[in-house]
Amino acid sequence: MRTLTIQLTPSITDMIRMDHNHVLATFQQVHAGTSGGRKQALVRLACTSLEIHAQLEEEIFYPALRELRPDLTVIEKSVPEHAEMRRLIERLMVMPVADPSYDATFMELMRDVLHHVADEETTLLPAAERLLGERLSELGARMLRRRLQLLAPRSPQLVWNTLRSMPQSGFVMASSLLAAGGSMMGRTAPPSPRPFP
Repeated sequence: MRTLTIQLTPSITDMIRMDHNHVLATFQQVHAGTSGGRKQALVRLACTSLEIHAQLEEEIFYPALRELRPDLTVIEKSVPEHAEMRRLIERLMVMPVADPSYDATFMELMRDVLHHVADEETTLLPAAERLLGERLSELGARMLRRRLQLLAPRSPQLVWNTLRSMPQSGFVMASSLLAAGGSMMGRTAPPSPRPFP
């Protein structure tokens, strides 16, 4: 079963690319006309994703690469970039969305992330694919397990911010579906069918 799970799990480099794409797509949804509540939800989704992504890279990806190539300068550059992202994330998570510096802080985070993603996509990930070869899927499975552990305590916050990040019509529809699902889950089991006479 473990071997099948490893075979079906995306490689660690593909998972990192998916994280990059997810965060960049979230960034693109924030623009001048975005309402305060939706903007805050999108920013918090991006921040949570970045925190988890950075922790996964530091716990699993970077150590695996360091075992093979301790001299990779991109890794040495990436850790301080993660620290700077965390600093900006901490500010954004406590800053009211109406704060005049909120948008500027978010733009600074976006610039830092874009630079970081460009370095990883052009240099680090191709190097990892050459160096890690056979281990890519096993490391991907390990990253997936750890991601689920990190996501579990944040699930309510992620669901709430996901709902708030939707346009108003999507929010109403999703809320209705959740309410209907909750109502269905709260019902007792349907009566057993009566046997034929």
